Amino acid sequence: MTETSLNTLLDGRVKIHQPVTGYRAGMDAVMLAASLAARPGEHLVEFGCGSGAALLCAARRLNDVSFSAFEIDPVAADLARRNVVENALDGRVEVIEADIAALIQERVADQVFFNPPFFDDPAALRLPKVEKQRAWLSGHAPLPVWIKSAARALRSKGYLTVIHRADALPAILAALDREFGSFVIKPIQAKAGQPAKRVIVKARKGGRAPAVLLESLILHDDGKRVYSPAADAIMHGSALVLDA
Repeated sequence: MTETSLNTLLDGRVKIHQPVTGYRAGMDAVMLAASLAARPGEHLVEFGCGSGAALLCAARRLNDVSFSAFEIDPVAADLARRNVVENALDGRVEVIEADIAALIQERVADQVFFNPPFFDDPAALRLPKVEKQRAWLSGHAPLPVWIKSAARALRSKGYLTVIHRADALPAILAALDREFGSFVIKPIQAKAGQPAKRVIVKARKGGRAPAVLLESLILHDDGKRVYSPAADAIMHGSALVLDA
């Protein structure tokens, strides 16, 4: 049995059991969840939910929409289901053990969101522990496969939101080009004056509006705070607005 620890997010409003030695969700999951906005009654789908950090944070913030999440790892999927129940969200959140590369559902989602594995090539980084490799390495499903699957799952004019490495932005836009448009790009910098390390990209299926590059989110200021005021607000449950 996988050893887990109990952690909390959003000021304790989200409880999450995570593997002690496997992949553990951090601020990327919270920022991804914070970047989502939805109308009442929409259905949102997460690909690769892991133990459910982004899923649960999004469901806690957006309490009038429903969620489905797909996860290929049976251990992670079981943890996510446990976390859904523990957070009393099982009435409108479901976790399905499945390979997103093989999904056949079409046009069922108003929005898709994901935090995909960051690397396609094992030679591109020093390999993490075995328990973390599936979360870091895309294996048989590189980024274009995730995006193609998202396009298949989304209704016309539905939205895709993804968080990734900032240096992967050209690859993201290239993969989105055939099916998506109306890009909104939010760079995320550790500190002011430093290159962005992360980027959140929101795109619309069939969108035609001009791309928008937003002001960067700065995670840490030069003072004694752990986070900048803007980042601290997100960690406490505020939205990360992606409107132009």
